[in-house]
Amino acid sequence: MRGAFPLAPALNSFGPIESGSRRFQFQWPTQLFLVVWAVVSVVLVLTTVPAFMPKAGLLWGSDDFDVYRDGAFHLMAQRPLYTEILMHEHLYTYTPFSTITFVPFGLLPHRTDGYIWMATNVVALVVIVAVCFRMLGHRITPHLVWISALLAIAFTFLEPVRTTLFYGQINLVLMLVVLCDTAQGERSRFKGIGVGIAAGIKLTPAYFILYYLTLRQWRPAAVSVATIAATVALGWIVLPEDSRQYWTRAVFDSDRVGGDSLHPANQSLRGAIGRLIGGPPPSAVAPLPGQAPPTWLWLLIVACVVVVSMAITVLLYRGGERLLAVTVTGLTAAVVSPFSWTHHWVWFVPVIVYCVHRALTNRWWWLVAAVSFAALGAWPYRFPVDPLPRIGFYLFPDTWVPWDAIVNLYLLLYAVILIGAAVIAIRATLKRRHAAPPMVSPMATVVKTVKEPTAPPPQCRQAPVS
Repeated sequence: MRGAFPLAPALNSFGPIESGSRRFQFQWPTQLFLVVWAVVSVVLVLTTVPAFMPKAGLLWGSDDFDVYRDGAFHLMAQRPLYTEILMHEHLYTYTPFSTITFVPFGLLPHRTDGYIWMATNVVALVVIVAVCFRMLGHRITPHLVWISALLAIAFTFLEPVRTTLFYGQINLVLMLVVLCDTAQGERSRFKGIGVGIAAGIKLTPAYFILYYLTLRQWRPAAVSVATIAATVALGWIVLPEDSRQYWTRAVFDSDRVGGDSLHPANQSLRGAIGRLIGGPPPSAVAPLPGQAPPTWLWLLIVACVVVVSMAITVLLYRGGERLLAVTVTGLTAAVVSPFSWTHHWVWFVPVIVYCVHRALTNRWWWLVAAVSFAALGAWPYRFPVDPLPRIGFYLFPDTWVPWDAIVNLYLLLYAVILIGAAVIAIRATLKRRHAAPPMVSPMATVVKTVKEPTAPPPQCRQAPVS
């Protein structure tokens, strides 16, 4: 059985784990619970919204993946990338380098490629869970892969994951690349390449360069920057005119990302501030009033969030909580980004993995995992005036919860997680200080040596007088 999972040696080679390599046993009651959890999630995914329901079913989507593939078609046909409307009336928003990475999918038959991409995302989700456990100190074994697969299936009902699978988004793949990069040992020569490639495809992962800089990991930060520069250069060589348009104009045009920046699906800090200033809409289908907040106000609050979150990240990392440190960084990247659609919030997945890990030694963490899963579930709600279901609590009416709270649900969950992470970081810091041996100065050692009489060696002792 030990050779049943060929990726295990690779996942186990991510460098030293501060907490030591350990094998927590998932007892049969826990495994049975995870099996039930996975089955219930599959049933919910396929029944709450029928899988082939037009424009809403899980197997009816892949709109964003179609745009990725269409971008690859534009590359192969030498057509303009940023001045033409692509499939589903979308504009291309990613870097020129990203189209190069999507070329293989442009060679596959239509619709089949979408299912292959969805399967790729599911496999990536399994590996993400396994890497999270590895960062928590577990060794990757076939048994742990089984547990990771069960959790990955359970996570398909999380709204960010379900939306990623529905649209055929790339967020899970990018998160896997970033996790694998940050999980490597500090002395690894390849550390930083993953973050650079992910940022070369989609700019948001570049936030992890700040993570490396804050931890004073200068080499990975430099490697990340160099890798990003290489992706820009490659894109410029292959697509010179499109690269000029993107890096001089398109990258600064926020209207290309989406229409209404105040839409609840934009769960960024910028969107939340605008919604709070504008207030609730007059009806369930009316657009939100107000407008985007002033740039100075947004940047001021962003700076405060970055400083606080990075301070917590440093304490977490020094306290041995590597996964939680990376997860806080990933969540913060979604918070400070001008646009963060709900499918960008796949960084909730490591949060629940962390809860499951802690639940192995403290059962109260199962409650935290259950509440997180329920709050993040892809629950549908159908308004009488809207033919399509709205998926996710953040789109629900304010029947039981105030509108200001429910419409900014992911930001509130982030605040709770940040507070919890701060408590864990402080406790880890205090524990590390208490565990450290007391510091003894060299002068105190010399004084102690002088004051204490030294017994003569055995051969110099005086014989007793008879």
